[in-house]
Amino acid sequence: MKLRTRSALKAASLAAAGLMLAGCGLSSGSSVPLAVEPGIIQPVPELEGQTITVGSKNFTEQLILGYLGEFALSAAGADVRDLSSIQGSSTARKALTSDQIDVLFDYTGTSWISYNGNNDPIPDARAQFEAVREQDLERNGVAWTAVNYQVDNTYAFAVNQDAAQRLGVQNLSDIQQVVAEHPEDATFCVDTEFASRNDGLPGVEETYGFKTNPGNVKVLTEGAIYQATADGTCTFGEVFTTDGRIPALNLKVLADDKQFFPRYNVGVTLRDEMLKRYPQLTQVFQPIAEKLTNEELMKLNAQVDVDGRDPADVARDWMAEKGLIKIPGQG
Repeated sequence: MKLRTRSALKAASLAAAGLMLAGCGLSSGSSVPLAVEPGIIQPVPELEGQTITVGSKNFTEQLILGYLGEFALSAAGADVRDLSSIQGSSTARKALTSDQIDVLFDYTGTSWISYNGNNDPIPDARAQFEAVREQDLERNGVAWTAVNYQVDNTYAFAVNQDAAQRLGVQNLSDIQQVVAEHPEDATFCVDTEFASRNDGLPGVEETYGFKTNPGNVKVLTEGAIYQATADGTCTFGEVFTTDGRIPALNLKVLADDKQFFPRYNVGVTLRDEMLKRYPQLTQVFQPIAEKLTNEELMKLNAQVDVDGRDPADVARDWMAEKGLIKIPGQG
């Protein structure tokens, strides 16, 4: 991830503070990094001066989403605390349920599979959300709002153009033939979570009927996988479908022809009591959901991962461009 100094230093300081929820736990957060003024998102009297802590996980898209939430709340008049770049999905969710953060943009598929332990995804996005909403509320006291069906950041496998042509792969079903007939090409680059999650590599193997040679699986950081796939270090690279490095590196995404991967629609998660206390939060976040699409998010991610911009700058500029907020001094 190519972040400028502010975000890089922040991520390092949070990591040094110890982001696992043992011992002293998470820090109290810092102030919002950039100032904003109301636009389409207007001040909400009930939120004026209320302290709300926004968290995010520690990858580019989550940082951007977290800042979108922070700027929206700031425009609405809340006193916002920034606790972004939390290591790992389970740690971020624990931070939410243990009152260490109040707001977390999350994914319906992550909740369904990882937090609630379901094995079978629901292909229809709305049905998947309704199932997640019900289970999260009953089991975890977590409420969802401002769910965005236009954004589905699901998992996928990608190959470079040479591998696509040489091996003739178009779909995930084609991997079985590569494993059987060209085992030397059946190499995979995945991150730590994907290597063990049941909505990751183990589930893909079971659904598509192949078994990888452990020696052909390289576990890399999420950011390194894209370049490794483009360079041919591995044939099949785990990617996220909204990642801006896919078009930048001219990667080909294989179709999930058996619809294995869950829908990973984006929504805002809060503790149920928090949303009941401030139901106005829905009107604060809804304008973001109405403007954001997979294509828009891919462009935002590319500005960070390809162009090297700071995610806070990217998030604020996008919100100003869409009229959601105004940048002080720019009218």
